[in-house]
Amino acid sequence: MIDIGTVVRLDYGTEGLSLNTCGLNATVLRPRYLPGLPDEHAAFTQAVRQPYGTQSLASLLKPGETVAIVIPDITRALPGERLLPWLLKEIAHLPPNNITLIVGTGTHRGNTPEELARMVGAEVAGRFRIVNHDARDPNGLLPAGRSPFGYNVHYNAHYVRADRRILVGFIEPHFMAGFSGGYKAVFPGIANLDAILHYHGFANIAHPLSTWGILDGNPTQAHVQAAGKLLPVDFLINVTLNTKRDITGYFCGDVMAAHAAGCVFSKEVAMAGVPEEFPIVVTTNSGYPLDLNLYQSVKGMAAAHAITSPGGLIITASRCNDGFPEHGKFKDQLLRWPSPEAAWTSICDGASREVDLWQTQKLIQIVRECRVQLQSELNPELIRRAHLTPIRNVRQAIDTELAQLRDPHAKVAILPEGPLTIPYIRTSQVPQPAT
Repeated sequence: MIDIGTVVRLDYGTEGLSLNTCGLNATVLRPRYLPGLPDEHAAFTQAVRQPYGTQSLASLLKPGETVAIVIPDITRALPGERLLPWLLKEIAHLPPNNITLIVGTGTHRGNTPEELARMVGAEVAGRFRIVNHDARDPNGLLPAGRSPFGYNVHYNAHYVRADRRILVGFIEPHFMAGFSGGYKAVFPGIANLDAILHYHGFANIAHPLSTWGILDGNPTQAHVQAAGKLLPVDFLINVTLNTKRDITGYFCGDVMAAHAAGCVFSKEVAMAGVPEEFPIVVTTNSGYPLDLNLYQSVKGMAAAHAITSPGGLIITASRCNDGFPEHGKFKDQLLRWPSPEAAWTSICDGASREVDLWQTQKLIQIVRECRVQLQSELNPELIRRAHLTPIRNVRQAIDTELAQLRDPHAKVAILPEGPLTIPYIRTSQVPQPAT
């Protein structure tokens, strides 16, 4: 939906930023707002008892069976503190000792006890076993099989050993895999590092169909599904959310059927067509917890990049109070090369298979084609070394660019919720998700 106003609230951390658009030729792009479901708990109960393509959740799980429930980590906005108590109540015929919650960290850091309590609720955190996945710990992994793409896949040992497996997550457009949700909970969420590196290979990430809103023909999504199917998954619980983290829909049951339905719903709500590119695009990374670090903030930049003119300016407001972050290789990679061209030359040779290089590749691709400015809590000198330009105020940055363009009426696009809205040029063909 396109909306024009005077003061726009940009999602930034927990407090947000106010952007005065007075005098600007501004187009504000937001997701089509849907109110939350009037009774989230009742709708959840109905969704898991009348699921897509399978029998009810409770009837699938027999007394005495062990269950692995995979959930996203703190960098995802899933309202787990509401969902998990409802889920666990639905399968209360199983003793708590038979249930393990596995946090799908991928290559991210493990979550702290305080974060886990916020993610699942204090009562759940106190009653059930919660395990942070570690992709680098061979003692915590077991083989799941070989991907048809030619590499071995290991998953978290608790997941492999479980009698039953449940995946929990939410669906939104994803800048590599087309959409989040579905099998992405396990691959790369709880996979081994070597398999994750294969999945994030240069050719996959560089492929033009590895982008927002596309499932069919997307090689990144193909790797996700192929690896995810190596072990049977008994039940998917995916939700869609509005900007207030209210649940707008449930897509539960068979993984492929429920996920496909959720992707169609998400695309209708979250993707916005525009007639042409913009010389200036303002974006965010959807605020807390999605803008904790620069690594995640690439998603907001990628959303803006889709409608930014070649050589145009992307202005990003992302708090990044957790740094680049300090763990992983992302920071080291960005600071390693003196220029985007030097970085691209090195990445393109495909010889390196470092963790996080996929995110570096995406960012370098963007800054080679557009200029990117960043308002954040990062050290300005480090921002420059990361091939971005630090700014202190979004409106001042817009005015400076308009003056340099010598066109006070140049068009400005604003994505206040960042990648919660995925814009695209209407003349571009955006294939429908597979159904």
